[in-house]
Amino acid sequence: MKTLKNFFTILLTLFVGFVAVIVTLFILFQVQLGAVSSKDGGTEVRFEIPTGASVRSVSSALAANGLVKSEYMFYVAARFPILIFRTDRPVMKSGVYSVSTAMNVREIISLFESGKQEYIRTVVPEGLTLKKIASILEEKGVCSAESFISAANDSENLKKFQIPAANFEGFLFPDTYNFAPGMKADAVLSMMVENFFAKIQQIPQFAGKLPSEFYQDLVLASIVEREYRSASEAPLIASVFRNRISDGAGLYSCATIEYIITEILDRPHPDVITYADLKIDSPYNTYKWAGLTPGPISNPGMVALNAAADTPKTNYRFFVLKGDGSGTHNFTRSQSEHEKAIIQYRTKKAAGSN
Repeated sequence: MKTLKNFFTILLTLFVGFVAVIVTLFILFQVQLGAVSSKDGGTEVRFEIPTGASVRSVSSALAANGLVKSEYMFYVAARFPILIFRTDRPVMKSGVYSVSTAMNVREIISLFESGKQEYIRTVVPEGLTLKKIASILEEKGVCSAESFISAANDSENLKKFQIPAANFEGFLFPDTYNFAPGMKADAVLSMMVENFFAKIQQIPQFAGKLPSEFYQDLVLASIVEREYRSASEAPLIASVFRNRISDGAGLYSCATIEYIITEILDRPHPDVITYADLKIDSPYNTYKWAGLTPGPISNPGMVALNAAADTPKTNYRFFVLKGDGSGTHNFTRSQSEHEKAIIQYRTKKAAGSN
């Protein structure tokens, strides 16, 4: 009887010891699944899961980036989800993620499973040129400026969207975009152009039309975009240009001269437009040639596009900036009225009067 009692005592001791070992191992395992740093001391790391990546390669990359305490423990947790209190094996989606060292293994796996990738928020203002947009994309780390410009000049891309021009100048809609890091330039271009076509469907005069059918209006909008400062005046500026086109006169737009200098001649943006600049031999020089420029000089937003699509009828042929800080213009019908307005605002400026 005593021998049997001793046996059960030994058995119970072994069982308790076994349970204690299992609990200890489990606790140690959970510790290894914990975050590398505290919530307050977390560091964000951009982490990419390539298409077709294995769990083992993801585990290794996480450890190499200091995002998990143990490569092996992450692998085991992903392979045996019961250890992280799950019944199903997680499927980690490819993409680029923002992973913090303050995230534990469960949180990292959940992030990869959700597919909620990191995006680069990129603001493209109205009136920028193709080259300037390319520079912003490179600065933001979306794609290189060179690759974007190449994509925007690619004949296959132009054919895909039926663009009747040598590049996509004018068709890159100014907006706030969420681009994925490392996006291909073609994909970035398509995103912006598709946005352009979606937006112009809101303009009755352009809706349902091919690019070739509204291209001249787009060229006008691109010039209006670079000239107006107050949105309410954009339609009036468009009317001035349309009247001058009807008269067979030059548009006399300084914005077209700036385009020649910065985008065609690759010179720095001028502080002032000189008389020598007005004589530059270029089809984009609206001081030298009548009518519209051969192509857009900027990428216009909805204000300028609407102004070009639905231009009011006026008798205005000229406009001059008032120079009083309001950003508004004085619109006149004749050369003599225009010259008087110029003298008036120059005099006020010299006198320091508003």
